[in-house]
Amino acid sequence: MKKTLTSALMLTALALVSNAALAQEAGTMAVKLGYNQIIPEVSSGDLSAPSLPGTKIDVKEAGALILTLNYTYSSNLAFEFYAGLPYEHEIVGDGAIKGVGKIASVKQVSPTLFAQYRFFDKEATFRPYVGLGLTYGYFYGEEGSGNLTALTNPGGEPTLLEVDDAWGISPQVGAAVKIDRNWFVDMSVIKSFIETTSHLSTGQSIKTKLDPMAINIGVGYRF
Repeated sequence: MKKTLTSALMLTALALVSNAALAQEAGTMAVKLGYNQIIPEVSSGDLSAPSLPGTKIDVKEAGALILTLNYTYSSNLAFEFYAGLPYEHEIVGDGAIKGVGKIASVKQVSPTLFAQYRFFDKEATFRPYVGLGLTYGYFYGEEGSGNLTALTNPGGEPTLLEVDDAWGISPQVGAAVKIDRNWFVDMSVIKSFIETTSHLSTGQSIKTKLDPMAINIGVGYRF
């Protein structure tokens, strides 16, 4: 009887310890500092009339530092929030005006919230993951160049532009490599699907699918 009771107490204690460890794992937080390169894969519409038929745009890539916060919901499910310093992109002519060079610039930040599924055991050194995120593209600091004015309002006032903010969906593939109990290296590739419209002070507008690819790497610390 005493042996049975002792065994029962030991099993109960092990269960409590196991549950406590699981709860601690489920509440793990991590912070990551890294660098992110955004490479727009642009599909441009035509600038509305009056304009040269086939007037399109392209957007150059840009990079910036990013800060990532991660919350581990369970051994395999995590939520991660990406934010960072502003990116500044050059907008250049394409289509019928390809070769005219820079026509404008725009700054943007694109905070993204991901839900992630992480593979392998939580103690594994290498853990690949997939994620799906919701991205908000906030555009500001738009500046038109002399080329833009020459194309849209020759001899007149400088042409101004405004880019609409937009929401998008962002699939993600990545992997984390553990250095020790707290430190790790993280790499991921993100493909965002974002469409926006730019408005000119001349009354013209142009729709653009940006659909950027983002490649990032960072070093993180897990609490």
